[in-house]
Amino acid sequence: MCGITGWIDWRRDMRKEDAEVLKMAETLNRRGPDDMNVWTSKHVGFGHARLIVVDPEGGIQPMSRTYKNKTYTICYNGELYNTEDIRKELLSAGHDFSGHSDTEVLLKSYIEWGYQCLEKLNGIFAFAIWNDQDESLFMARDRLGVKPLFYTVRNGCLLFGSELKALLAHRDIEPVVDREGIAEIMGLGPSRTPGHGVFKDINELRPAHMLIYDRNGAKISRYWTLKSKPHPHSMEETAAHIRELMEDIVERQLFADVPVGLFLSGGVDSSALTALAAKVHEKQGLGAVRSYSVDYDENDKYFKANDFQPNADGPWIKLVSDSYKTKHYNASISIDELANQLKEAVRVRDLPGMADIDSSLLWFCKEIKKDVTVGLSGECADEIFGGYPWFHKPEIMNVDMFPWMRSIDERQDLLNEKWQKKVNLKRYVYDRYKETITETPRFNGDTKEEARRREISYLNIIWFMTNLLDRKDRMSMGASLEVRVPFSDHRLVEYVWNIPWEMKQLGGREKGILRKSLEGLLPDEILYRKKSPYPKTHHPSYTEAVQKGIQEILDQDDSPIFEFINKEKLREIADSGGLSTGTPYFGQLMAGPQLLAHFIQMDFWLREYGVKIEG
Repeated sequence: MCGITGWIDWRRDMRKEDAEVLKMAETLNRRGPDDMNVWTSKHVGFGHARLIVVDPEGGIQPMSRTYKNKTYTICYNGELYNTEDIRKELLSAGHDFSGHSDTEVLLKSYIEWGYQCLEKLNGIFAFAIWNDQDESLFMARDRLGVKPLFYTVRNGCLLFGSELKALLAHRDIEPVVDREGIAEIMGLGPSRTPGHGVFKDINELRPAHMLIYDRNGAKISRYWTLKSKPHPHSMEETAAHIRELMEDIVERQLFADVPVGLFLSGGVDSSALTALAAKVHEKQGLGAVRSYSVDYDENDKYFKANDFQPNADGPWIKLVSDSYKTKHYNASISIDELANQLKEAVRVRDLPGMADIDSSLLWFCKEIKKDVTVGLSGECADEIFGGYPWFHKPEIMNVDMFPWMRSIDERQDLLNEKWQKKVNLKRYVYDRYKETITETPRFNGDTKEEARRREISYLNIIWFMTNLLDRKDRMSMGASLEVRVPFSDHRLVEYVWNIPWEMKQLGGREKGILRKSLEGLLPDEILYRKKSPYPKTHHPSYTEAVQKGIQEILDQDDSPIFEFINKEKLREIADSGGLSTGTPYFGQLMAGPQLLAHFIQMDFWLREYGVKIEG
């Protein structure tokens, strides 16, 4: 995987701007520690930081190819899983290839089919292609948003980058956050409105969107969306088709010229990927699958079951590892390390994040990277198959708001008096919610309850899932580890979207149809284990550490967070250990110490990035 950045400017000779483009690219060196290159032409400059996964010699970027007297140059971050299928089509159309990289296949796909090449791609990607003759830039992002792409258009130029830090490194970009940015941070954080870059005038190209930029400006359009229609298959046919799709997806995503490993939590999603990978390894004679799990020091001593986290992962991980004879490594993070990585997690995300849920993942990815360069992870299954509580509990599902965010009033109260007058968080968040509800693909045959569940599913895919993918990309790339997400394959997402809820929840179990499709593959104990999310620490030492961190912020009159946060309200949260209502601040896990850690991250972000508050 890689980091990409670029600068298109009609006012400058970009051949004199190599140093500035290189400066932007160097901020992405964690995404691509193996190679760093800059390419410039009259009005364009590309920077590329490369993590070598396929074709070390033939995949060097930025890559240029000339076809019919037109020269095209690509800067690409991603992985195509149907590279060889597309290559065969292109060979029959008269193209030739100098290597076996997916970069060259993607570039020649665009040369042959233009923007319609996007319909053929199966993979995760964010890329930019410059057409030298037309002086036009084409950018696109994968359908579900696994790979990021930020941009800004201003003063006759366009800047883009895989991460916000690449844009902020440019001499003309200041880290300004205005009223809308504060509303994003305080109203929606740690998620973001689709397409929003938080910093003033910086946007993110939304998943499933493309952008064309030339002297007439930027034009953005959507190239893919879910389509609602009747589901054509019986329960048995549906389970069989899901199994068939999953087998194909995993086999495709295991391909690499470097070692590959599996994230394993002992839940049904990661266990299924591990089992399917073991079958592929056996068929191809690749030896034992490498699997990795994470836990926290003394969690066995302090673990407390609740509705969100009903049981610990350890015994289930061992059962899966033993069943498939994986070469397993369990990484246990210390409480000191967990707290120490909080600030590093902000540096790789460029924004306040999910506290120790981020920092533990960053540390875990660094541990995995010691062995492998590519990992497969189970994100997205809960969003597409309906695994979260808000799919099942009417009192949550029918609330006219994001179901994972029931803390809007408390968030508004956290603003100081000055900003309470400037920003109505409840209105801002509700408007963003309604925009997505309006966008939901409808089906006339749905009952009122089915229509609502479809809205919840769409909200999850567009918001919650994107946030988790965002987190997984930044934390893994912060460790120079490429992570692939099999459940985000668009063929699977399209198919599952229209499966009736009664079938999705077969047998009254969350993700029932997925479990049915895996019968005979996974042990029954795993197959019917109750869902448990990404683990968090229950150690009192961590609570003490973050309470101390918050107290240090409270003791400083010049802490930048108090530009918009009510100091006494934050003190109340610190003293009580969380929101007075007891509900998570976000999702299922951000409560208590995780919430305090989020505000530690926010204060550090403001300082580290020199954020200027405008409003």
